[in-house]
Amino acid sequence: MTTAIFDLQPEKLENDLIELRPLSERDFDSLFEVSSDPLIWEQHPIKDRYKKEVFQLFFDSAMASKSSFTIFDKITGELMGSTRFYDFQPELSRLAIGYTFLARKFWGGIYNKSLKNLMLDYAFQFVDTVVFHIGETNIRSQKAILKIGAKKIHKIVLNINGKSYPHYEYEIQKHDWKI
Repeated sequence: MTTAIFDLQPEKLENDLIELRPLSERDFDSLFEVSSDPLIWEQHPIKDRYKKEVFQLFFDSAMASKSSFTIFDKITGELMGSTRFYDFQPELSRLAIGYTFLARKFWGGIYNKSLKNLMLDYAFQFVDTVVFHIGETNIRSQKAILKIGAKKIHKIVLNINGKSYPHYEYEIQKHDWKI
């Protein structure tokens, strides 16, 4: 593990396709507009997150984390979705990436991979292990995370808004990552 200070919400992270900016209160309306598509959430544990009152809980949690981002298409400037770092455990040199959603027009192509590459490249400057928690019914995200080299470790239960949801934990080790 490096001795550099890990900023969980740097002012900007970017690559050729993606730009991440810290989430702010002013992002709510435009981010809710992206998230209001029910098909985005059909495989997620919280399937009704497209509803404003449910999305508000998600957004409030993201703001409270102080490690969430809005995702933009760097070329067009279009808001694509949101993501965050969480569960930073410096003593284990471990961090999670998740709570990610993208507008459907950005699915199945180069954007999700580019986003994960950007976040992993940054995270592996500070930690040795990155994990992803993916709902057990979210087959699309499970397949996507395997494509970038993650390994399924085990099944866990996460408590979200007072309810328990089964998830799989996937892991990528720094020594296996292509930096």
